[in-house]
Amino acid sequence: MRKIVVFNMISVDGYFAGLDGNIDWHVVDDEFNEFAIEHTADFGGIIFGRTTYELFEGYWPKALKDPKTGGDDRKIAQIIDDIYKFVFSKSLNKVVWKNTTLLHEIDPEEIKKWKQMDGKDIAIFGSGTIVAQFAKLGLIDEYRLMVNPVILGEGKSFFKGMDRRKLKLVKSREFKSSGNVLLYYQV
Repeated sequence: MRKIVVFNMISVDGYFAGLDGNIDWHVVDDEFNEFAIEHTADFGGIIFGRTTYELFEGYWPKALKDPKTGGDDRKIAQIIDDIYKFVFSKSLNKVVWKNTTLLHEIDPEEIKKWKQMDGKDIAIFGSGTIVAQFAKLGLIDEYRLMVNPVILGEGKSFFKGMDRRKLKLVKSREFKSSGNVLLYYQV
């Protein structure tokens, strides 16, 4: 059975972005890039909300074609370009990125069917609103939270609107060069 896995980079105080959506505080270095290549390749699909989809779609396909794109980013761009993508949005009318399906509503029964299919796990990157909706519907199996060593004081809360959940820490990884800590929690 496939899992729905949330992956997000968050501040120590639980924000995934500044109030203006700024994420320039995310610590990305060679150690992180190596992890990102392996981690992204482990998934069979990615779920996005509109905002995160537009950020990814505006960056990764161009990075793939740009000769100035570094080797690690090129590998990540190729993985994301090839992987199947699901976008949940009430405001988008169409999506143009290859291997992408636009959905206007979250159908819990359909998501449960996805989870029953053979294949690799499905990730949700970013997309705080979608994460909250999936969590309320009991569709998330695992949270992978990359805690960056920064306190923002205010921003967009990753957990806003979520109900109380008991999580079990099943694994952790420290990134020596950046001070990031990746926490793997199962619901």
